Amino acid sequence: MTTKPELTPGLIALMAVGSGLSVASNYYVQPLLELLSQEFALTSTQAGLIVTVSQLGYLAGLICVVPLGDHHERRKLLTLTTALTAAGLMGMAFAKSFGILLAVAVVVGLTSVTAQILVPLAAHLATPAKRGATVSTVMSGLLIGILLARTFAGLVAEWGGWRAVYMAAAILMAMFSLACYRFLPHIAPTSHTTYRQLYVSILHLFRDEPVLRRRGFLGGMQYAVFGILWTSMAFMLAKNFHYSEGVIGMFGLLGAVGALTAKFAGRLADWGWARLGTGGFILMTTLSWWLLYSGQWSIIAFGLGVVFLDLGVQGAHISNQSEIYRLNPDARSRLTTGYMSCYFLGGAAGSALSATFYGIAGWSGVCMIGAAVSLVSFLFWAVTEFRMPLQRMRHAPSPH
Repeated sequence: MTTKPELTPGLIALMAVGSGLSVASNYYVQPLLELLSQEFALTSTQAGLIVTVSQLGYLAGLICVVPLGDHHERRKLLTLTTALTAAGLMGMAFAKSFGILLAVAVVVGLTSVTAQILVPLAAHLATPAKRGATVSTVMSGLLIGILLARTFAGLVAEWGGWRAVYMAAAILMAMFSLACYRFLPHIAPTSHTTYRQLYVSILHLFRDEPVLRRRGFLGGMQYAVFGILWTSMAFMLAKNFHYSEGVIGMFGLLGAVGALTAKFAGRLADWGWARLGTGGFILMTTLSWWLLYSGQWSIIAFGLGVVFLDLGVQGAHISNQSEIYRLNPDARSRLTTGYMSCYFLGGAAGSALSATFYGIAGWSGVCMIGAAVSLVSFLFWAVTEFRMPLQRMRHAPSPH
């Protein structure tokens, strides 16, 4: 029997930082769209294409690259994906035309799913008693990367322009790629099937695992709520409070506070309260919309709403992952693909809803649709979970 490598605090920290750097690669562009429009003489719609193609590349990476974490030695796979991301970011920095920039952005999106390989790797290496806490730490790094990418990009762009953002990001990613090669342990593959069987098995997991279907729906609904907030908040803050883009970007720091606080969701999962805790976190996101609605007049209420919503979204996400990683220890990368595909699609839908409702009814419309999605998510959790006896809401951690 092969002994698992020891999961040290330093290794957990490395995976958390790497998750944040990897996922941030797709979010640097958001505060840079105006600069790109000026550089390449684009309309706002044309500039927005880079966000779209990056997200499509990321979705393709979730489907095609992440399952390979079960099929290949993960240190080599992670070293390769991070090196390709670094090369792609440097390619974006030196792109001479918008067409080249779009093409390279697809590569960055495709390879930046590194975080979704690291999270199941952390779950695989952790002991059952510490799995929730370990996953929550790595996931906190991922969410902080999403939230702070805008702040980082805005500050660096003010200093050195948009190309400097991608140069700096490429250097950081290259350093992480070297760290993967140097510090990650050798992990034997857990699947030895053909590639066709590997990908078909993802559909079989959806068919055979009702927990994956339920948690995928809840995750997608919660990330939709996240997208509803972050897609339109800049418009409201600029209109109602006349904040600059730099100041608006700093609100990512508030979201990071919520992400860090959500680490105790992992402890709840380790203590066997993931199911009941999920409902509490979803209720928190539902109630946060009252603060966010009041935030169009009070910046303090808005800031508190951001913290509570991000805490609820992150807490529910960690609880969801803790549940799905109990299902099949040999298929955690494929379970991640299934769950995160639902999660990602929910976020895309939430962004589209946010833009639509802001155009129709302003910030009040955004808060209305955000609260409605949150409430539907809570009702779905309540109906599906209370079908089982209440005592089963708390369960002992899986022996796997």
